[in-house]
Amino acid sequence: MNTLFLANAGAAGGSNMMMIILFIVLIGFTYFGMIRPQKKQQQQRLQMMDKLKKGDGVVLVDGLHAKVDKINSDKTIVVDADGIYLTFERMAVRRVIPATAPVEENDAPAADKTEDAPAKEDTKSTDASSDETKEDK
Repeated sequence: MNTLFLANAGAAGGSNMMMIILFIVLIGFTYFGMIRPQKKQQQQRLQMMDKLKKGDGVVLVDGLHAKVDKINSDKTIVVDADGIYLTFERMAVRRVIPATAPVEENDAPAADKTEDAPAKEDTKSTDASSDETKEDK
């Protein structure tokens, strides 16, 4: 009977090693599958908060769409929501919509006008020459 227990004890040693390896694999999966992506997402969020500047549009965690009016040194921001100024923590910002520079439309048509002007003069001169040929006939 003692030999039966000794035989089982040797097999249990291999089972313990497999259990340790399985436990290490489980810890590795947890780290690379959950903890690491969460840290990366948190780091991106902190970078977004650092790039926040006056004039950026923001969406807050409660769904409020506003424009940043002032950034205070105590990690708070003042937002303008249709003339109402509200103070929030920076971490209340869910998403930043960067302020876009207004496109000056006056420059583009001016360039088109200068290009069109010589073309119109050319058509007038060809029309005049065609009128002369008609008068000659």
